[in-house]
Amino acid sequence: MNVVGWIISGFSLLVGGFGIANIMFVSVKERTNLIGIQKSLGAKNRFILFQFLFEAIILSVIGGIIGLLMVWGIALILIKALDFEFVLSFGNIILGTGLAAMIGLISGILPAISAANLDPVEAIRTGM
Repeated sequence: MNVVGWIISGFSLLVGGFGIANIMFVSVKERTNLIGIQKSLGAKNRFILFQFLFEAIILSVIGGIIGLLMVWGIALILIKALDFEFVLSFGNIILGTGLAAMIGLISGILPAISAANLDPVEAIRTGM
């Protein structure tokens, strides 16, 4: 049963990572014009890269915290209804939040690199 749980959680993290990467690619596409303006005003590639990486990490961590709160709420209901024992330690909370940040970092790398490597003139010309 433990192996099945790890496989399910691995697929959940993979799907979440793809979801965040997709959202970040859409964000880059929608803000192509803004990225071009920032770069034409002197923004460095590193600034654009960190801007999108930070956004992906924050998005992922907020999603992880919301997930933890939902698990905690459901566990409280199950504890009262079914005499169910549930332990959510501080270490598990830190591990889950750190893992969410890592998934955000990994899934945000490619969209951030594509945003940082945009040509300013082409980005302004083709921006939405």
